[in-house]
Amino acid sequence: MTTFRLPPSVPGARILGLGSSQPEHVVTNDDLAQRVETNDQWIRDRVGIVERRVAQDDVSLVDMAVEAGSRALKDSGLATADIDTVIVATCTMTAPIPNAAAQTADRIGISAPAAFDLNAACAGFCYGLGAAADLVRSGSARNVLVIGAEKLSDWVDWDDRSTCIIFADAAGAAVVTGARSEDEIGVGPVSWGSAGDMANVIRILEESTNKLHQEGQTVFRWATTRIAPVALDAIAKAGLTPADVDVLVPHQANLRIVEAVAKKLRKEGAREDMRVADDIVHSGNTSSASIPMALDHMRAAGRIRSGEIALLVGFGAGLSYAGQVVRVP
Repeated sequence: MTTFRLPPSVPGARILGLGSSQPEHVVTNDDLAQRVETNDQWIRDRVGIVERRVAQDDVSLVDMAVEAGSRALKDSGLATADIDTVIVATCTMTAPIPNAAAQTADRIGISAPAAFDLNAACAGFCYGLGAAADLVRSGSARNVLVIGAEKLSDWVDWDDRSTCIIFADAAGAAVVTGARSEDEIGVGPVSWGSAGDMANVIRILEESTNKLHQEGQTVFRWATTRIAPVALDAIAKAGLTPADVDVLVPHQANLRIVEAVAKKLRKEGAREDMRVADDIVHSGNTSSASIPMALDHMRAAGRIRSGEIALLVGFGAGLSYAGQVVRVP
């Protein structure tokens, strides 16, 4: 019988570097109040956002992906020649072809990598991280650059106060490499799934405005009941307990959702001193960019330290969700 040769596998994967990018242009709640019927306190009370970053017309999604990816690569200590796979998680490319990953890799200077986009909306980075970890573990890739990048401003109806107050633009990235021993494993098994029966609660209204539509209250109820169990499953799959988690980094969808998930995890044994990402306050909801960017911002601010255990959990349109436990690089 003919047998196939497979590449040598490694015990697991770990994150080697982080990076992020945001546009310079800041849009405050008061700025939005000049266009739609709203005010600063109304927005803070409902979603917890004070300001968000919005890219100018001459800044593309790929521009932000290149900047975030370059910073993550520099942080990792690897060279461009070391990267053999690039994954861009995004749901906001204005055209599906060409994909963002190949363009991003070329502009960073990564030669001939495997390059593909992944659309799981706000869960995209966790999906990409899970795929990258499995590629590395199986030997199909050595070093993977995973980027979550979104230019949501291209798809937001700026006259719809239910969405224009929430979404923003950014990119966040991580470099994933192999763990040389079981003690070095830094990315836990992914816990993921979907609720396709609720797909229409977040969608692009192609038949009318071609803009993003969201049934906010429906999404809020779903997220506050369904996401904590996903997070707990990710912890269990990694062989840990909620008390082992130092930092919770959920998708920055809504500060009330973030706080609700944290409260449920503490009821299940998470520590009171578990730190919780709140990047949404000054960054808004940046979909697949929110988790890696929040990690990068927390590390820069000294709120997390290398070696600590972080619980990531993404959720959004699809409806799709995913989470995993990681060790902070």
